[in-house]
Amino acid sequence: MKRLDLDLVVIGGGPAGLAAALKAKELGAEKVLLLERNTELGGILQQCIHDGFGIHRFNKRLSGNQYAQLFIDEVERMDIAVKLDTMVLEITADKKVYACNKHEGMLEINSKALILAMGCRERTASQVLIHGERPAGVLTAGAVQRYINMEGYLPGSKAVILGSGDIGLIMARRMTLEGLSVQGVYEVMPDPGGLTRNLVQCLDDFGIPLHLSTTVTAVHGRKRVEAVTVAQVNEAMSPVAGTERQVECDLLVLAVGLIPENELSRAAGVEMDPRTGGPLLDENFMTSIPGIFAAGNVAVVFDLVDHVSQSGEIAAAGAVDYLAGKPKGVESYRPVRAGENVSFVVPQRLNRECGLTTFFLRVKKPEKVAALSCYTGQKQIFKKRRRYLAPPEMLTFTANASGAKGITVALEKEASRR
Repeated sequence: MKRLDLDLVVIGGGPAGLAAALKAKELGAEKVLLLERNTELGGILQQCIHDGFGIHRFNKRLSGNQYAQLFIDEVERMDIAVKLDTMVLEITADKKVYACNKHEGMLEINSKALILAMGCRERTASQVLIHGERPAGVLTAGAVQRYINMEGYLPGSKAVILGSGDIGLIMARRMTLEGLSVQGVYEVMPDPGGLTRNLVQCLDDFGIPLHLSTTVTAVHGRKRVEAVTVAQVNEAMSPVAGTERQVECDLLVLAVGLIPENELSRAAGVEMDPRTGGPLLDENFMTSIPGIFAAGNVAVVFDLVDHVSQSGEIAAAGAVDYLAGKPKGVESYRPVRAGENVSFVVPQRLNRECGLTTFFLRVKKPEKVAALSCYTGQKQIFKKRRRYLAPPEMLTFTANASGAKGITVALEKEASRR
């Protein structure tokens, strides 16, 4: 077994991992290694040929692969060590990494700090309890995206999309442009799951219908999908008898949510947050295990890649401080609470002397206008009026939380101004 000793190991070469490795190197970390299980860097961005990436960071409308390439070029320029086609099998609480690849065999990597950036995966048909056989033609939106954009293969001719997540919406447009007939998008929730801009640009502009409070209850066909049964659902998310109808299709595309890939994190003993599906984090994106940090969609499923990269840089700055012996211990943590109409807040806890901190959150229900507020006790330390808020869109703000005993983030209704 080959053994390596390093200052910092970043697991995952997607946007979070790339940004983290670059920032750590810029801040002075010396022995940095980036591990990626795929044969190339960039993660899921390599199959995202649509534009809309980098608007906040670069003030440009880039495709996903263009966005990734800007970071990859910098990684190469800064001569950051990278191991591709390398699968991480285990991490431990004392920051050992066990990995393997076909060139070196088994690797034991001793690191002083770790950044977890493994991303997320899509929910499958079995996880949404669809009845019927398992014929060809039931695919996740990400799989369809890869087939069309990278393999040049059209997986069907007539599609139904279950779920209104952003990847599903984007693929509704992409399939239409490639000549597939998209019969409709069916969403079990009463509100859409994707960003407003994707609803407009991917569905409305192409006349693709969106059916809310409606789900797929059965798949028909043995060797190949022939049709699906859809039905409206009640407030308890149960199908309403008498509303069933069959929709002919040969492709069922699932866009029913993303799951942060935290199997490695859990096995190492990292404390998890059931609301985000990711680790409990402090203002440096450090987990419950000192020296192990998390960034990107492994921490919380973000909406914009710019936020993913930003989280990677936050984690990198925290890791470099940790290597320099700066962060306080867990005994000094204070809680961050989700208040009125807030589903979750990241980070979930703060060091007492944290100072300026960037927070990320999602709302529970849509609001046309509201005040995004941050309190320590009864004292308000941040307030900003926001308009047209919806659960799919991540909100972010920066506030000085130094010395606060605890933080509550809330979204308070305000009267609309004419």
